[in-house]
Amino acid sequence: MDILQRLARFLDRPLFPWKKLIIGFSVAQFLFEGFLGVRQYRVLLNKKPPKVLEHEVSQEVYDKSQSYGRAKAKFELVNNLYGQIQNIAFYQLDILPKLWSWTGRLLSFAPSRFTGEISHSIVFILSFIVIHQVLSLPSSIYHTFVLEEKFGFNKQTPKLFVTDMIKSNLLAVTLVPPILSAFLTIIQKTGSQFFYYLWMFGAGLQVFMITIYPIAILPLFNKLSPLKEGELKTDVEDLAKKLEFPLHELYVIDGSKRSAHSNAYFFGLPWKKHIVIYDTLIEKSETQEVVAVLAHELGHWKLGHTTRLFGISQVHFFYIFALFSVFINNKSLYADFGFIKTHPIIVGFLLFSDVLGPMDTVIKLLMNVLSRKYEFEADSFANKLGYNAELARSLIKLQIQNLSTMDADWMFASYHFSHPILSERLKALNWQPTKKVEMKEGDKTYADAVATGVDSKDDKSAAVAATGRDEL
Repeated sequence: MDILQRLARFLDRPLFPWKKLIIGFSVAQFLFEGFLGVRQYRVLLNKKPPKVLEHEVSQEVYDKSQSYGRAKAKFELVNNLYGQIQNIAFYQLDILPKLWSWTGRLLSFAPSRFTGEISHSIVFILSFIVIHQVLSLPSSIYHTFVLEEKFGFNKQTPKLFVTDMIKSNLLAVTLVPPILSAFLTIIQKTGSQFFYYLWMFGAGLQVFMITIYPIAILPLFNKLSPLKEGELKTDVEDLAKKLEFPLHELYVIDGSKRSAHSNAYFFGLPWKKHIVIYDTLIEKSETQEVVAVLAHELGHWKLGHTTRLFGISQVHFFYIFALFSVFINNKSLYADFGFIKTHPIIVGFLLFSDVLGPMDTVIKLLMNVLSRKYEFEADSFANKLGYNAELARSLIKLQIQNLSTMDADWMFASYHFSHPILSERLKALNWQPTKKVEMKEGDKTYADAVATGVDSKDDKSAAVAATGRDEL
């Protein structure tokens, strides 16, 4: 495209301060997220639950949820600051060119057939992954064995933690070389129009990963067991048949061996889908409440949300690869980061990703708006199937079990949350307050959280609240 070539020439300006610009973007984003975190932290100091939850959630549960939210907020503040310092240090100390040079010397001892930019890039990226993992290890250990442990959620043992880390590294060593080789080969062989071919490769890779994930990757970390015969299996199969959902298998995943959090999801190719239910969800919910959760999830499929999001992701990938073609030969960008004589493609892609940061933040915001719209639509879908009360109760139970944030500042939620908060979802369902939700007998999650004796009188220091993983 001529416009991309003109833009590339315009942006390749000698002595342009790319490093200062990227660091400035990064610091500005950190400060903006800190500002949002202050707004959210004030909400986490509230003493009373939202009005729609007053009759559903006890004061004790609400206090613990707020305390958990503040603890995560403080952790995220420190963790983000730590990450910001790492990024600035990497750039200011020219770690990237030094790492490229060091991995090049390392390859000098290898046979000649393993030399060249592709082999060098593979060793460089694997080394980069190891360095990043070592630097993030303290925060990962603290999050798992201190923060989550304190609130009764962690089920991992140190042995399992180390085993997972080893498996993740072995997975990286297995997948990175062929994927990165294909990525670089496509760029080297297809000239200035490489982004078309790279986009097609990316789409094919996505489909491939969707196919092999349940077969080769997921079993490395979790055990999937077929759902046993009974009322739950019959009801879910009947629901799938009613909606013409191409259900292939119903699984239970042993999420409880790592965490007390719970959820459900589906995955697979368009003609062959698998539903996965966390064992913790089954243990802590009534049968019809689990079915209501799955009615919501299948609503995403029936309403075409998953197909649309996949399509949007393809457009996003094309936009990224096309824009990368503008920067791939930008000598001023390479030079400002210490790459004067060599211009490795993979380094260019890493630097381009940092340049892309502000624009991707806007896209993330728009995607969150769309995602929240889809969540409301999926709730409405389950409601129309007759699961209004069951879905509301399951949402409330999940909120209690996960000690999730029950209220949020609107600016913080718009920027961070892909799902509406519970009070918004209950209002949309026209949920009428009844009584405190009773937890299923034997549910120890909340009891464990209370038993930790967490002090709810946290100070009012500014913090960035954790977004955590998406829940139902």
